[in-house]
Amino acid sequence: MKEQVQPLLKWVGGKRQLLPSLLKVMPKSFDFYVEPFLGGGALFFHLQPKNAVVCDINSELINFYNVVKDSPEPLIQKLLSYTDSEEFFYSIRNLDRDPESFSKLSNIDKAARTYYLNRVCFNGLYRVTKKGFFNSPYGKSSHPYVVNSQRIMMVSRMLNDGNISIINGSFEDVEPYLKENSFIYLDPPYDPVSASASFTNYSNGGFNKDMQIKLKEFCDRLTDKGHKFLLSNSATPFIVDLYKDYKKTIVKANRRVNSVASKRGVVDEILVRNYK
Repeated sequence: MKEQVQPLLKWVGGKRQLLPSLLKVMPKSFDFYVEPFLGGGALFFHLQPKNAVVCDINSELINFYNVVKDSPEPLIQKLLSYTDSEEFFYSIRNLDRDPESFSKLSNIDKAARTYYLNRVCFNGLYRVTKKGFFNSPYGKSSHPYVVNSQRIMMVSRMLNDGNISIINGSFEDVEPYLKENSFIYLDPPYDPVSASASFTNYSNGGFNKDMQIKLKEFCDRLTDKGHKFLLSNSATPFIVDLYKDYKKTIVKANRRVNSVASKRGVVDEILVRNYK
């Protein structure tokens, strides 16, 4: 029996609630797992593949996972020294306002900052400005800041038990890693259901419709090379038409991250795949 491994971070577009739907349409077998938009990694941690490459364009996120893999104990000790107060939160949040000083922080310090901000900021919303500055406010949550040391150690063991590569880059950067009988799960920033619903600033690059088209072309290349892919996205007319030549399943999902409570709720999402 495998240890049950839970994600360490709350991430916009996280797939914990969608896991049952994803598992229903996954291929029955594969030898190599690939996830180019890792985020919180709900499916990755649920599957616990032994051979995988995971990737994300957010450099702070990837640094966090690499530190969890290589230096979990020093990370935990650093996190235990942090306090849950508005003043301390903004002192940690604003470290990136001085890029030169921020660049000199150790990888452990940066990883601790990522975990702490995710735990204490408003609604766990990782959001950056065009300059790359983290700008989510203090959360003022009724839940106290707690370092889940046991979960960090479990994730570290999982990342070390298999042949897992963790890389920082775009979705196309995983292509050199693909092997025979690969399965690629793609969870990009979603196509917005309305102009006001757009949220693609997990990094300072954004993800617009041109990028969605580029991703579809990437899926075409995967198909031509015989790789299996599963993609999740908003069931907007644009996305439905873009993947018109592939198998599609519409599922219901709860949108829980929005600063306006009335804009949260059940929406249609689409699962696209190139296999039976």
